Amino acid sequence: MHFTINGQSYDAEPDIRTSVLDLCREHLGLTGSKKGCDHGQCGACTVLINGRRVNSCLTLAVMHQDDEITTIEGLGQPGNLHPLQDAFVRHDGYQCGYCTPGQICSAVGMLDEVKKGWASHASGDLTDPKFDDAEISERMSGNICRCAAYPNIVDAIREVAGAEPEGRTADEKDAAMEANRRGELVA
Repeated sequence: MHFTINGQSYDAEPDIRTSVLDLCREHLGLTGSKKGCDHGQCGACTVLINGRRVNSCLTLAVMHQDDEITTIEGLGQPGNLHPLQDAFVRHDGYQCGYCTPGQICSAVGMLDEVKKGWASHASGDLTDPKFDDAEISERMSGNICRCAAYPNIVDAIREVAGAEPEGRTADEKDAAMEANRRGELVA
């Protein structure tokens, strides 16, 4: 089988039941995408397939032989980071780092959806979605951060999107992160 991942051609013969995640990690050595839950519930495995974000643990590799697959390794490299990777570092949006590859790939796909004018569940106006923290949180809700770095992740995404921050002070940001650690999700 032939695959195009991060702009490179790969030939591999995985079992037809192999997920895109396992193809990347176990057959091709691309270990940036993480196996979190292996049930499509955490988003740690998110990659881009033809520009759309996909939980790679849930989709079979055999279905994507003619598609462009982009993992975190394809977005940027040390010394040449993708703008979202750079923003995550500056805003401390990575904490332990396990969910970060999926968060960044998801955010890249999400910003493309916003650019195309696609509404989300949180969009009040279906023709012109407002890009605020509630909108970002809804659009990123498929990606879980067990370290509760959500405020920092939202700030990194807002910066790259060119959206004005909602004026959170450092104390408010710390309080939001502490609330997240207690299980009270706050963007």
